[in-house]
This record gives sequence, C-alpha cells and structure tokens, in this order.
Amino acid sequence: MQDVAGWIALAATCVAALMTASNLGARVTGWGFVVFTIGAVAWIVVGLESGQTQLLWSNVFLGVVDVFGIWRWLGRRAKFSDAAEVEQARSTELARERLFSISRIDGLPVTGSDGQVIAHSVDALATCAGGTIDFFIVREGGVAGVGETLRRLPKDQVRVRDAALETSLDPAALSRLPLVEVQ
Repeated sequence: MQDVAGWIALAATCVAALMTASNLGARVTGWGFVVFTIGAVAWIVVGLESGQTQLLWSNVFLGVVDVFGIWRWLGRRAKFSDAAEVEQARSTELARERLFSISRIDGLPVTGSDGQVIAHSVDALATCAGGTIDFFIVREGGVAGVGETLRRLPKDQVRVRDAALETSLDPAALSRLPLVEVQ
C-alpha cells in the first residue's frame, strides 16, 4: 500500500504543480488544488505507514492549504470569472460597444499590420482619475521569459478583437516603442 500511495502522491503532486503554475485560469488552478489534495492524502498514507511523522504532519498542513485553494479558485475566483464572462457576452447583445475582461489580458497575442503575432500582452495600466486604459505592457522576443523585452504599447495603437490585441505596427515599429523600466 505504501508503494502505491507513494507513486500516486508523486504523480498527483507533479501534475498539480503544473496545473497551478501554468496560470490557465481559475478553474484549472482550482482543479490543480484538488489534485494537490489527492497528493497530500497519498503522502499522509505514506507518512503513516512508514512512520515519517514530518511527512505526515507537513501534508496534513498542506491538505488544509489545498482546501483553502479549492475554495479560493473553484469557488470565489471562478465566480468572478463567470461574472466577467456573462457581462462580456451580455455586452454583445446590447446596442453598445462590446466589453472585454481586463483580467484576461495576460498572454493575449498582439498581432501586427500583417496579422502575424509580434508580441504578447502582459498587463494594461489605467488612469486613476478616469479608469481608462493608458497603455498596454507587451513582451517580445526571448524564450520562456529569458531575453524578452517589455514595451509600452499606447492604447491608441491597439484594438481589442476577440482573443487578441491588434495593432497597425509592424515588428520594426514595435521595437521603437519605449521600454518598460524593470528594477
């Protein structure tokens, strides 16, 4: 039993870590915590059967943290995401401009004048007084975060369409945009 529980614990912990670290939305992160809970229970079994009290108690604690993660991501954050989706869909039915959930901005492709992806969005900064977007932070180049460049893309150079940000800029023009200062 201890050997089987150990393999279940290992697999569940690895899969859950990938699910939560990927930041693919509230539901995936929430289900990652469910899988973490399965791993914690399996590690508790290993701790009990092997007499490893540190393994046992650390996973009792982690199981409690996992339950909190389930509540936060599958309960609370999923509710917020659902509300934004409903309002976004509702905006298409009303006779006004379509709405876009800013929480989904991270990772959206930025397509250039030729329709090719030239960058990816990171965030959007809004004015304090009016709440309107002033500029987008976009990332270009690099691999897995190494060697990438962060730039300010002015809102007047961007159009949000479906699941992408469109700009009339080409890669050369994008490379001339101001850099975002990172300390």
